[in-house]
Amino acid sequence: MPCRPVFARAARGVAGALLLLTTACSLFTSEEPPAAPPVPGPGAKLVLQPAAFTDLPGWQADKVAEAVPAILRSCEKMLRQTSGVAGKPQDWNAPCSALKNLPPGNEAMTRAALERWFQPWRATDNGNPEGLFTGYYEADLRGSRTRHGRYTVPLYRRPADLVMVDLGEFRDSLKGQRIAGRVTDGKLKPYEDRRRIDAGALTGKGLELVWLDDAVDAFFLHIQGSGRVVLEEGGEMRVAYDGQNGWPYVAIGRQMAADGKLDRDAVTMQSIRAWLAANPAQAQATMEGNPSYVFFKALEGDGPLGAQGVALIPGRSLAVDHTYVPYGLPVWLDVTDPEDGDKRLSRLMVAQDTGGAIQGPVRGDVFWGHGREAESRAGVMKSRGGYWLLLPRTVTPANIGAGPGPSS
Repeated sequence: MPCRPVFARAARGVAGALLLLTTACSLFTSEEPPAAPPVPGPGAKLVLQPAAFTDLPGWQADKVAEAVPAILRSCEKMLRQTSGVAGKPQDWNAPCSALKNLPPGNEAMTRAALERWFQPWRATDNGNPEGLFTGYYEADLRGSRTRHGRYTVPLYRRPADLVMVDLGEFRDSLKGQRIAGRVTDGKLKPYEDRRRIDAGALTGKGLELVWLDDAVDAFFLHIQGSGRVVLEEGGEMRVAYDGQNGWPYVAIGRQMAADGKLDRDAVTMQSIRAWLAANPAQAQATMEGNPSYVFFKALEGDGPLGAQGVALIPGRSLAVDHTYVPYGLPVWLDVTDPEDGDKRLSRLMVAQDTGGAIQGPVRGDVFWGHGREAESRAGVMKSRGGYWLLLPRTVTPANIGAGPGPSS
């Protein structure tokens, strides 16, 4: 989750894998790769190239029926409102209806329905189809509803005086840029940064949602943007992103490498955690190097929720840069496998989330779910590759570039 603030999830890809290391940050991110990807410049542009389903690597091998629940969750939104290259709500009537009426789990019928109702479009940045793909997950933590014993680290609710502004609502040239602060004497002023908040700037305001037992766990939760807190009193509390203090996300992994604390080629979420645990006297100051601070709310029902407002599905929900790729689009992903660089990770996903670290026309953050396996996958994912957007066949996007002809 670096970031310019994205008010739907925190930093992401552990999304944003952590993108503790790149200038990224997501809801839930990853640490940057050895060579950090450049932040898209003013020339970045989504250019789509028509393709055929036979062009999609691994199309016949994926269990595409597993992605249908994610598509149908997004359909509920797409049938009411769409944006960008997604077309109009009426373009989604027939595809969504067809998928809804399929026998659950029928691979042959699902593949046939997708091929009938959708057209693949290769996504590129001005013709370049390759980008960076990271992973994120829903964190596990231990906590209590009251402060006592080892439970001394607060997760704060969103303060009532926090004002979050989408600058794109005021100027088209500022689309995708956001800022936050508090109003003082009629002017928007910066909110407290992480150092001041950790030092007690919000103490006594009744904002404590839950108390955790580990400051490092809390820090990484701010990057992931979502988690499950196992409560000492019994049960668990699911917490979700509910705002950010407006300060830019700073990738502490990058700074740790620059300071010689970590080998730049070995920076991962796991290596950062290990260093912080082994150096408790320096851990707090190191974490305060990232002034961005996230506020949380308790989440009831299915979750975690992505920026589209639907519950995410592990391995099928993808965070994208919403300034280029609309929420709700089915996406065919083809990248290097995060656990085996000689293999490919090729699967059907749905664009349902975003993150400050997720910037550019060809950029994504895979939601891996909850638990140790999900954390491990997210922490090591720094994959190169690309994706195809699946648009209803009634949609002809305006930003078309050269490429193979569409399938018949």
